[in-house]
Amino acid sequence: MRDKYSPNIASMRPADNCGPRTAVEGNGIKDFSETQYGALSKRRLLVGLDLLCLFVASIPFFACELKAVSPYRRGFFCGDSSITYPYLEHEVIPDGLLVAGGIVITGLTIALGECYRVRFRGVHSSAFMQNLYVSCLYKELGSFLFGCCVSQSLTNMAKLSVGRLRPHFLQACGVSYAMLNCTMGTYVTTVTCKHPDLDEEARKSFFSGHASFAMYTMLYLAFYLQARLSWRGARLLRPLIQFLLVMLAIYTGLSRISDYRHHPTDVLTGLIQGALTAYWVAFYISTMFKNTQCGSSPQLKNTQCGSSPQIKNTLNCPSPQLPLEQPLSNRQTLC
Repeated sequence: MRDKYSPNIASMRPADNCGPRTAVEGNGIKDFSETQYGALSKRRLLVGLDLLCLFVASIPFFACELKAVSPYRRGFFCGDSSITYPYLEHEVIPDGLLVAGGIVITGLTIALGECYRVRFRGVHSSAFMQNLYVSCLYKELGSFLFGCCVSQSLTNMAKLSVGRLRPHFLQACGVSYAMLNCTMGTYVTTVTCKHPDLDEEARKSFFSGHASFAMYTMLYLAFYLQARLSWRGARLLRPLIQFLLVMLAIYTGLSRISDYRHHPTDVLTGLIQGALTAYWVAFYISTMFKNTQCGSSPQLKNTQCGSSPQIKNTLNCPSPQLPLEQPLSNRQTLC
């Protein structure tokens, strides 16, 4: 018979880290189904909150793309040569190629990188999701998509509020200064276009959506490679890939000038906006550059990885040195 002063071994057993925890109150245990239902409700609430944030951040983008809001109808000075360029139907980088390239290249690289970390690098998660693959992909891809919504919403908000005329405005509108019969230097407030379907798009020059989207996606991928790819076998491989990504983004912006879709200042502003958004999301929203702490218990919450060999081996902390065969960084093992 157990002595009445002996401790209750069952109550001192640590909770299982791989499944839902059951709450102990005295000698009774709460119903398992009730606890599981509460955890499921929390998951749905948090996922729903994230989806709501994505929806709110993308409202200005869809308002412009669906033409729910018309751009500001700005006038022009008679004789202004900056809006007399020819209208080219063919684009070097069309919208479909831009979106598919930016989303697929960056999204696929993030997906493969996170799956590799979960499979081979011993990543653990403190999130409410029990599946490590889903947890890491949800955080990294979710941060990336949120940045896409923010970047394009800022771009389209500027397009609608500024209403700057594109370089091919007159030809897209189907008019010329001779047809307007205006005096050189006078300000023309209104003009009747022969092609109303092209009128609104010709008033969305500032700033370049291609430049901002390309710079955001490519620079974000460069930041991701900086945080994850730490293979020391080829020191110049990672900088070369990052250079090619940024060069591709800059080329996309420059192509908008040669297509007569944007002015140089539109492209420059778009590149700056995309770069700032990528930096903000990568360093302040995503977890790719976050420092890892060993454990989540109150006793080990403030313990840094590698403080002692015993803690390091027990908590599966990352090794301070990477062998040449390890291509992905092992510094961040918390997703």
